[in-house]
Amino acid sequence: MATEISTYTEVCEEAVRSAGAVVQGWIGRTDVRQKGPADLVTQADFASQEIIRKTVLGAFPDHAFLGEEEEIGGRRRERSESCWIADPLDGTTNYVHRVPHYAISLALERKGELLVGAVYDPNRDECYPATAGEGAVLNGRPIHVSDVAELSDALAAVGFPPQVQPDSPDLLLFLEAAPRCQAIR
Repeated sequence: MATEISTYTEVCEEAVRSAGAVVQGWIGRTDVRQKGPADLVTQADFASQEIIRKTVLGAFPDHAFLGEEEEIGGRRRERSESCWIADPLDGTTNYVHRVPHYAISLALERKGELLVGAVYDPNRDECYPATAGEGAVLNGRPIHVSDVAELSDALAAVGFPPQVQPDSPDLLLFLEAAPRCQAIR
């Protein structure tokens, strides 16, 4: 099983890095559409998803694939115990506005358990692969969570879903946490 997991991790990292190169290649020359109110999608999203799909299904043709930009008629996850789940351009709004805070995200789920995953920031060439029970690394170096134990000592970051409403649970939680944090970005 360890060799199998290692192979999954390698393919996962290869897929997100390849997708990152595709996304970077589309900067400044992609059309923007709205999937819904304030929810953007670009050609880069679709091109990234396609390279991820080709990479993982090329290595594991018996697996299923579920992408955020999935179109009708795509492979359904019921067909396999193992399913790759992709967000081919996590942060499309930032990407469209040329704010360099976006990434490619991919994970492999089997029977309800996440086995491996990777997040790749193509602007910084930072790849964060992780394996269940093993933790995560940044470009091959082990990483860990912050040792800050109190919210009053924490620098927090926030992001909201498209079209956040005044009574949104996300916004209400933010308003509760904001005065308790050292700072918020």
